Amino acid sequence: MSRYVLPLSVLGTAVGGAVLLKDFVTGGACPSKATIPGKTVIVTGANTGIGKQTALELAKRGGNIILACRDMEKCEAAAKEIRGETLNHRVNARHLDLASLKSIREFAAQVTEEEEHVHILINNAAVMRCPHWTTEDGFEMQLGVNYLGHFLLTNLLLDKLKASAPSRIINVSSLAHVAGHIDFEDLNWEERKYDTKAAYCQSKLAIVLSTKELSRRLQGTGVTVNALHPGVARTELGRHSGMRSSAFSSFTLGPIFWLLVKSPQLAAQPSVYLAVAEELEGVSGKYFDVLKEKPPAPEAEDEEVAKRLWAESVRLVGLEMSHGSHGKRGQPLPK
Repeated sequence: MSRYVLPLSVLGTAVGGAVLLKDFVTGGACPSKATIPGKTVIVTGANTGIGKQTALELAKRGGNIILACRDMEKCEAAAKEIRGETLNHRVNARHLDLASLKSIREFAAQVTEEEEHVHILINNAAVMRCPHWTTEDGFEMQLGVNYLGHFLLTNLLLDKLKASAPSRIINVSSLAHVAGHIDFEDLNWEERKYDTKAAYCQSKLAIVLSTKELSRRLQGTGVTVNALHPGVARTELGRHSGMRSSAFSSFTLGPIFWLLVKSPQLAAQPSVYLAVAEELEGVSGKYFDVLKEKPPAPEAEDEEVAKRLWAESVRLVGLEMSHGSHGKRGQPLPK
């Protein structure tokens, strides 16, 4: 028996070391143990992947969680699962279709009417590398869902967030924003040949730019807003990316993917950290690469681009007509 002790010891050390290395490379768990009893949290896209795990983690910490999703069947199932696992009965499903300005206004109106406070808004939902689809209102799908839908939602909930201060807005962007460029001449991909990757990167850059601009506008209100890259995770987000692995690539690249690709639970940690960490009270307008604040791409720091994008976004989603006119759509896109 003793002859197995050393090999098993070496194997145990190797496995332990590999797990620690993976945690180091992928950022690890949220370092904050802060709880949020009584705080109301909205998480978009919370029926699967990172959003679901974010909602689960924050439910464990005592929050009043609203799962905001397009597919209500999956949303109700996720809410039930989270309630069962956390024994937190304050976890509810609400309908929100970010590809519909009408749905966004209806959701915001319901929250404003029914919730006394909103302390944390996590704009998590996303689509990636989908075909050239358009939203109900004619926006290119990735720009419409990832950016413009969340832009409108955030602005419609600002009064509630200000009244609940100190409160936080967390925008889930991506490292892909560094490859993005805001093309104001063809923001909606009507003139150029559609490029799924470039459209995704543009939408994620827009998120970082609007985070910076909103932070400037919220100074002195007690509401903070930050953007983050959660890391690369095994979720349904990549279902349109066309990545298919051969047996050879799985064998050769498997260990690398294992090291770099996170579980949804691990990828949720940055959102949880930005939502609860006491040391981030008052920190705003920043970009976090997983759990560390880092400078974003140069274009993401351009104030003039941010201001121009903000004005264009207000026009596109019809924000000036939003209050008191929840059924109307945004103004038509320029041709």
